[in-house]
Amino acid sequence: MRVLIAFDKFKGSLGAPQACDLAAGTLRGLHRDWQLDLCPLTDGGEGFVDILTKAAGSQRLSFKVAGPRGGFVDASLGMVAPTKVSASVRHLLSLRDPVLKSGKPVAVIEMAAASGLHLLPREQHDPWQTTTYGTGQLIRASVELGAAAILLGVGGSATNDLGLGALAALGLEFRGCKGGKIRSPTPAQWKRIARLDGGVFPSIPRIFIACDVTNPLLGPRGAATIYGPQKGLRSRDLPRMEVAMKRMARLLCDYRGQPYALMDTPGAGAAGGLSFGLLAGADARLMPGFDLVAAWLDLKARIASADIVVTGEGCFDESSLSGKGPGAVAARAGALGKTVHVFAGSCTAAASSKDWHLHAITPPGYPFERASREAPELLARALRTVF
Repeated sequence: MRVLIAFDKFKGSLGAPQACDLAAGTLRGLHRDWQLDLCPLTDGGEGFVDILTKAAGSQRLSFKVAGPRGGFVDASLGMVAPTKVSASVRHLLSLRDPVLKSGKPVAVIEMAAASGLHLLPREQHDPWQTTTYGTGQLIRASVELGAAAILLGVGGSATNDLGLGALAALGLEFRGCKGGKIRSPTPAQWKRIARLDGGVFPSIPRIFIACDVTNPLLGPRGAATIYGPQKGLRSRDLPRMEVAMKRMARLLCDYRGQPYALMDTPGAGAAGGLSFGLLAGADARLMPGFDLVAAWLDLKARIASADIVVTGEGCFDESSLSGKGPGAVAARAGALGKTVHVFAGSCTAAASSKDWHLHAITPPGYPFERASREAPELLARALRTVF
């Protein structure tokens, strides 16, 4: 029996690699003759660099960069030789023969490593004060290391700065009314910014933003409205933030000669507008994150060769059925007639309508904090019960 184990993270409890390792250890104790294929999944947030770099058998490099509210954090990026990724990935990243012959690597970066919400205690969640400057430093470091292309995962941000912090780290300058330089273009400082100056380094290769979020920058489905509250934005401050974002977005578009319609691009609102800032300020490209990850991990072939597929995440709900992560794995496996088991902290009724075996590992009435703390034991217990 060949089993594909492809978990995403149980947020706040288990990372994707840890969930896969736990499942493998449990199944080995039950069925020693089974062949297990471990394939941790990532949505572009925490674990993006580790999972993709490890899958390619490549190295990670650590740097001290600015955290989301200043200070320093240790953040890693991956440098992957183009020959280490499949032809389909090279096609997605437009890596042509000259790049392959040069041996220049692909940089893999996750913005959460430098600018992630998990880096801050709850009392410091405040999108007026947070910055993507550290993410820009990682991009700059990858350029100095000779990257031929940059793959950026943008999940789990603490920021709502339109990526202006990242652009500042890449050379863009922000000036006040009297010409003085404003070094930290956080939203709290935007009212002081009168114009832009300078520009991002011309040597930056194409940045590919792996993103499954389809939110525009502004409006009822925009970055601040949908994601601001979880980053500490108070409801009474939303109108003020929207006005400030629109002004700064237009200032950037005008300076870079970009159309205002760029703000409406699906995905421009990802990571507090980091996607928009890099689209407008660094000619980045958006690409479907799960499609890229699936190609990178060779998921199609690994699903095809499995008899049983075991997947899951913290919460398996309607959003899980939108063509990414464990939902996409389950759908692809089900279409091939594979036996599919989905394990999650909770499963909604809509998700349960699919022809898969769904298992909510949290007993009824469990407080969330307890369930989060005991997730490893609950997952192992559920696996033993089913298998």
